[in-house]
Amino acid sequence: MSREVTSFNPYQMAVQQFELAAKRLALSEDLREILRKPKRELTVNFPVRLDDGRIKTFTGYRVQHNVNRGPAKGGIRFSEDVSLEEVKALAMWMTWKCAVVGIPYGGAKGGVICDPKRMSSAELERLTRRYTTEISIIIGPHSDIPAPDINTNSQVMAWMMDTYSMHAGYSIPAVVTGKPLSIGGSECRNEATATGVLFATRRAVQRMGTTLQGKRVSIQGFGNAGSIAARLFAADGCKIVGVSDTQGGIYSEIGLDPATVMRYKQAHGSVVGFPGAQSIGVKDILEVPCEILIPAATEGMITVENAERIQARIIAEAANGPTTPEADRILFERGCQVIPDILANAGGVTVSYFEWVQDLQSFFWGPEEILQRLEVIINRSFDAVVELAEQHHCDLRLAANMLAISRVAEATQIRGIYP
Repeated sequence: MSREVTSFNPYQMAVQQFELAAKRLALSEDLREILRKPKRELTVNFPVRLDDGRIKTFTGYRVQHNVNRGPAKGGIRFSEDVSLEEVKALAMWMTWKCAVVGIPYGGAKGGVICDPKRMSSAELERLTRRYTTEISIIIGPHSDIPAPDINTNSQVMAWMMDTYSMHAGYSIPAVVTGKPLSIGGSECRNEATATGVLFATRRAVQRMGTTLQGKRVSIQGFGNAGSIAARLFAADGCKIVGVSDTQGGIYSEIGLDPATVMRYKQAHGSVVGFPGAQSIGVKDILEVPCEILIPAATEGMITVENAERIQARIIAEAANGPTTPEADRILFERGCQVIPDILANAGGVTVSYFEWVQDLQSFFWGPEEILQRLEVIINRSFDAVVELAEQHHCDLRLAANMLAISRVAEATQIRGIYP
């Protein structure tokens, strides 16, 4: 999906958000110098043999932003749009995301520049295994634990885990999360991100004195997080009025059935053309009449260009970095509550943490226990962020960043600088 603003730099946006919070916290320049930069940036260029016998060199990245609170944690994405600046931004956001929900992880992110939709399963396996080998010098169950992200899934995680284990000579399931259940994965992991979005939004409307029943929801992005969110919100009594994917969007005032839309997408490759719905643009899905908007696509989708036209009263960010700082100010002034990405979509990393703990113990929990633990963490974190926002008279993103950064800064100060 092409972006309207070609000069958009996600890392600059992440640093800008950090500086706003650091200023409010009166953080020292020494701490800012440490926290605004990644600890480690690894770039790898590696050859992969394609099915037709040709050799193609791919470029991949793994960035660790901060590990003062625990091992680095973050997803792996396969996309033509992957860049070092994007991966650095996502790694920084992961640091704050883990801290805001109180998980003992630091932030990391990784990616490979490729078009997985044009690659066979065998080519993807060879690419994944070679990429894993290249970054194996910094990943590990106690140092850096990858997970699925855009265009990666449980099968990719299985290949990564197997490759790393083959190098060691024995199985190490805790090296990645988001694995299939048969090799140490966790119940509820696939739905975790969307479930966290549901819990955070439910908490937001509860604090407003209402419920989700009958609320209109529009969702940008109909991949794993967006499609599951549509199903979960509909099951909780909401009306899904709009969804979109990379090809375009659909809108229906009377509501859409998520399961039927998903079957249509699987059959036709896109939600566009769904019978009985109005076809609209990818960005237009953000502006349809609704109470709740869920951006579940990529960064930089809500900007100064469209913030004034957004009609939702709550924006729950299932995607990472979908709203620019300038748009945040506009939305806050208009009374729109933005549940920031590092809180709204923290369900994924929280259940990843559960999976990692289960792998290390070789003792696994049931779905009810996992969902109960997740809801407690999301609710507790949401309440803490709202209370800080009310104390400082600011929006939830600034409050969430302040809470997270203060926790990472405290760990950094206590540990000190080596040597």
